[in-house]
Amino acid sequence: MRSDTSTKPRKLPTQDRSKETVEAILQATALVLKREGYDRASTRRVAEVAGVSVGSLYQYFPNKESLVVALYNRHLRELISMFEVRFEESVRARLPEAIRGLVGASLRLHTVDPELHRVLVEQIPRSGRPDPEDALASRVQEMFRAFLEEREAEIRPEKLDLAAFMVIEAVEAITHAAVLDRPEYLEVEDFVEEISTLVLSYLSPDGASDHERTQDSRM
Repeated sequence: MRSDTSTKPRKLPTQDRSKETVEAILQATALVLKREGYDRASTRRVAEVAGVSVGSLYQYFPNKESLVVALYNRHLRELISMFEVRFEESVRARLPEAIRGLVGASLRLHTVDPELHRVLVEQIPRSGRPDPEDALASRVQEMFRAFLEEREAEIRPEKLDLAAFMVIEAVEAITHAAVLDRPEYLEVEDFVEEISTLVLSYLSPDGASDHERTQDSRM
């Protein structure tokens, strides 16, 4: 019986073959968590699904918790990287278009393996680790605050830390509610438009009027 309670990997893969093994193990971990839940998942079951021996799994991961933490970190990096790309694509546009792009990017994050995200949020003990939604929101707020600083002359709020918090938390709350109760909204373009109008009503000196004029000009 292994009693190692560390959540850190035993070692990092360096060769292509070992990297492939670790990737197969992490993919199997995600599959087992989604199909069977955290409580029923085990290193033996993960090894079976990955097609590797338990001994091979233990070369890299000492226990189930270390598997979950590695998967958690990979999922979080994927989401943040995706948002950063979308962020760079949107921030140079006019304020209404930039906000629409950022809102759309935020919504798309919740369509990346939503079942895995649900398991990570709802089932897995935190053990001192941040909730993935909290960690993601923190990074997004940091980036959005920098965006607001560049647009200070165009927006109403003067306290940018507060403004970034208000916007990101509002968008996250609405999106999370849609994920739980109205998942079909995540695929509806009007959903992005309505949230964007809400954000612009808060940010713009003239409310959402600039955004509304932009929308009217497209019709």
